[in-house]
Amino acid sequence: MVNEVSMLKPTTTNPAINPVLTEALTASVNSKTTSLLALLKSASRELSHITFANSFGAEDMVLSDIILKNKLAIEIFSLDTGRLPTETYDLIALVESHYQTKLNVYFPKNGTVEFYVKNNGINAFYESIELRKSCCFMRKVEPLQRALAGKNAWITGMRAAQATTRASLPTREFDDANQLEKFNPLSDWTEQEVWAYIRMHDVPYNKLHEQFYPSIGCAPCTRAIAMGEDVRAGRWWWEDPLNKECGLHVKN
Repeated sequence: MVNEVSMLKPTTTNPAINPVLTEALTASVNSKTTSLLALLKSASRELSHITFANSFGAEDMVLSDIILKNKLAIEIFSLDTGRLPTETYDLIALVESHYQTKLNVYFPKNGTVEFYVKNNGINAFYESIELRKSCCFMRKVEPLQRALAGKNAWITGMRAAQATTRASLPTREFDDANQLEKFNPLSDWTEQEVWAYIRMHDVPYNKLHEQFYPSIGCAPCTRAIAMGEDVRAGRWWWEDPLNKECGLHVKN
């Protein structure tokens, strides 16, 4: 498994994160940014106690930049699964320094992780979908539930074009699983527009993106992708694409 992943890692910089900033692309990004900011301002006026789940991917960095630069009344939190790549930890530190802020970080419960590893093994998630989803639940879903406790709404960086599981992604929906409003303000953004915003506003980003990691999660469950592959192909790559969700965004 490790050898397979390492062989897929390219040695050149990913050209996808360096879009040509044409007049049309710049205008599109500016227009969508204006609409996004209006949506977030409206949401924060309508609903108190809104929080944003920042996983430090490119999309989440766009939202973090907009929220922090405009001093919106929206909390930002992150989930530290205990198995994140070093580059993600480096970005967490950089974000706090760059924006002069402190993030709320939630961790999995020690006892649950210890029980799982003792009974199933340190990398049991490779063995079955059930064990992988159990790992995702204890490291992501349960901490998310604690992060959302007492909140009226949460915001994600999901885009409709990211995966077949997200093809019909509304800008706003009711999250039945967590019983609160959910906003996906980047739903109609393209990958090119995300990176154009990052370049236009000099936003910090995860350096793994330069190594063909368009989607970044836990280190053991994320690999680089080949040119032409789906942007989510590197997440849980050993599974069927229809199963590629960790449980954070799965509807009841």
